[in-house]
Amino acid sequence: MSDAPERPLRADAARNRAKLLDAATEVFTTRGVGVPTEEIARAAGVGVGTLFRHFPTKEALLEAVMVRRLETITARTAQLAAEAEPAEAFFACFRLVVDQSAGKNEFVRALAAAGVDVHASLQESTTAMRTQLAGLLSGAQRTGAVRPDLGLPELLALLVGTGATMEQLPADPSARERIYEVVFDGLRPH
Repeated sequence: MSDAPERPLRADAARNRAKLLDAATEVFTTRGVGVPTEEIARAAGVGVGTLFRHFPTKEALLEAVMVRRLETITARTAQLAAEAEPAEAFFACFRLVVDQSAGKNEFVRALAAAGVDVHASLQESTTAMRTQLAGLLSGAQRTGAVRPDLGLPELLALLVGTGATMEQLPADPSARERIYEVVFDGLRPH
């Protein structure tokens, strides 16, 4: 194994990689992780050989989609923290994390079944996300918008639980909104 830094991708290769990740995210989220790689390549408008040059296995593609999702959430969370008041940023981030969690458990199960150490492969992204969430929680608590006895472990459990709850609902925006109202009422001080 070489210690030499990886060369950056050519512009066309970077575009193809991004198209593949976009297509895989959409297809895996809407149709499940059982979709063949050929369909992902077709949806991205590239050949299957291009897919395998970037992602040598389907599991590598799933892992890249998971990492990208976490990085996107973390970047959006940082943007919310910088641009919104602490309470607004906290509750918007809660919604963002829950909304982006659709299909996550299926991804994790598929990776684990393939022998991928999901915890290790997502550790850097997960750590960055937890740091962002801790900062948002602290800021919202300082302003009195979130109950002071809530810690990061409880917040993470609520995010996971709310995400799982939302997956059980029919595609009814008003039902989703009622769930958020109940959860948010519980997060606010009494």
